[in-house]
Amino acid sequence: MKNIRNFCIIAHIDHGKSTLADRLLDATGSVTSREKQEQLLDNMDLERERGITIKSHAIQMEYSYKGENYILNLIDTPGHVDFSYEVSRSIAACEGALLVVDAAQSIQAQTISNLYLALENDLEIIPVLNKVDLPSANPEEVTDDIVELLGCNYEDVIPASAKTGLGINEILAAIIERIPAPKGSEDAPLQALVFDSIYNPFRGVETIFRVVNGTIKKGQKIKFLATGKDYFVDEVGTLKLTQAPKKEIKAGDVGYLITGIKEAKEVKVGDTITDAANPTTNAVAGFEDVKPMVFAGIYPVDTEDYEDLRSSMEKLQLNDASLVFVPESSAALGFGFRCGFLGMLHLEIIQERLEREFDMPVITTVPNVSYHAFKTKNKDQVIIVNNPTDLPDPSSLDRVEEPYIKATIITKSDYVGNIMSLCIEKRGLITSQTYLTPERVELSFDMPLAEIVFDFYDRLKTVSKGYASFDYSPIGMRASKLVRVDILLNAQPVDALSSLIHADNAHNIGKKMCEKLKELIPRQQFDIPIQAAIGAKIISRETIKALRKDVTAKCYGGDISRKRKLLEKQKKGKKRMRQVGNVEIPQQAFMAVLKLND
Repeated sequence: MKNIRNFCIIAHIDHGKSTLADRLLDATGSVTSREKQEQLLDNMDLERERGITIKSHAIQMEYSYKGENYILNLIDTPGHVDFSYEVSRSIAACEGALLVVDAAQSIQAQTISNLYLALENDLEIIPVLNKVDLPSANPEEVTDDIVELLGCNYEDVIPASAKTGLGINEILAAIIERIPAPKGSEDAPLQALVFDSIYNPFRGVETIFRVVNGTIKKGQKIKFLATGKDYFVDEVGTLKLTQAPKKEIKAGDVGYLITGIKEAKEVKVGDTITDAANPTTNAVAGFEDVKPMVFAGIYPVDTEDYEDLRSSMEKLQLNDASLVFVPESSAALGFGFRCGFLGMLHLEIIQERLEREFDMPVITTVPNVSYHAFKTKNKDQVIIVNNPTDLPDPSSLDRVEEPYIKATIITKSDYVGNIMSLCIEKRGLITSQTYLTPERVELSFDMPLAEIVFDFYDRLKTVSKGYASFDYSPIGMRASKLVRVDILLNAQPVDALSSLIHADNAHNIGKKMCEKLKELIPRQQFDIPIQAAIGAKIISRETIKALRKDVTAKCYGGDISRKRKLLEKQKKGKKRMRQVGNVEIPQQAFMAVLKLND
């Protein structure tokens, strides 16, 4: 066990984590020249196309240092804030972390928030100054920033270039010398922490775990503490570039486990695996519960695919534990799910993964939250409104209450003005402002949850250039002046586009929605009016003009009445068409409502 090192790589997005992981694999001879490729650990098409890491990936390397052989378990983590839950899970399975900082961009928001996560878990931090070969690099200044942030010595910061391979041997030496070996006992009862899982259609659920105490052997009868179910170990092994089966995995090591579990909901990330015959009494401390930032409905395109969608979502949840969903139904779209996401990028990625990995095209509705409505007749009876269409008629409505949150934002002092303007625009009330250091400020606001659901998080990152970390906790319901804005297409209401909005913003948002839909809905053979309405009152209108066929093209000169006759005939046909015509709404239209400020 003394020769095992478990570590992860943490950094802001685009600071070179995946490239550094590639170089470490090359240096330890873990990949052959035939297997080499850029972003080797990013094995999803989506990750390669967008050039970002979405999933944490575990891989084992072997390295010889000063005559001894070491086993290095590396977990490469995402840098984008929407996937920070992946990072928190990886950190729970490690003793050390490589903190990668770009020499040209210096320390950024995710660097700091991931660093705090690592420090809370008592990880040994090895600072790496990456991209020192760039002409725009500023190594001395950025090294000063790192030393100030970590309180370490100048010699502790390793200058490196993942592109050229500079400093890779020094990083490997630092991993072995500075990161402590795992603690734990091979003789104690089995205790293993599940930190990831993957659904394999042929072999069932593959569980990825870290053994804290004891050993796990092939053929052993094991038990999952959260579900209380027993299974036999069909296969156990370590994660090289491909899976490498072993007879047993001992305390301190990371591996995968196949037990033939077919039901996705039987495995929970953060669960503890123990021996069925000699179980441990206490579970390993898992991770904090995920806090969704954005809620939206996901519906199958064909209502008959509802059960297929449910099983696809469960399999996807295995691989992405930050996805939360409960069943719901809509008048226009039938049965579907109300889902919680960590941000708008997370929502987009989930939607694309459902289409690609499970061949499940879906419709996503406008994100919102749950409200409480009270009627004038029975003022004590609470009507829970999950969908804007459930809101009672305005004439019988006494009041609507919406959930409020206490929002805590930590940012650099340069951006306080921008962030305050954004929060006040979102109906926030500032409750406190504290300077943690001369550079870092903590702001507290009371805000409606509905205002942060849309685009708040993305805009906060924009106005603070990525330097703001955001957390929130619910503080109860408060009465609010809310109205339902309906969107009518060709005089037909589309319930998936309805939303509950504060009365002061309703006209503005209704107008923007109509303009956005005008851009996205394809033109038809007839005029399509797009209207935003509050009850029976139309507050905004746009018209998509019909595609015009020139029926008078065959008239050369001659009497005007011939042309008029043809145009009248065309006008009648268009009118009839509009009465029976059906307008197809493209999927981007549902998503576009979220990006009204772009």
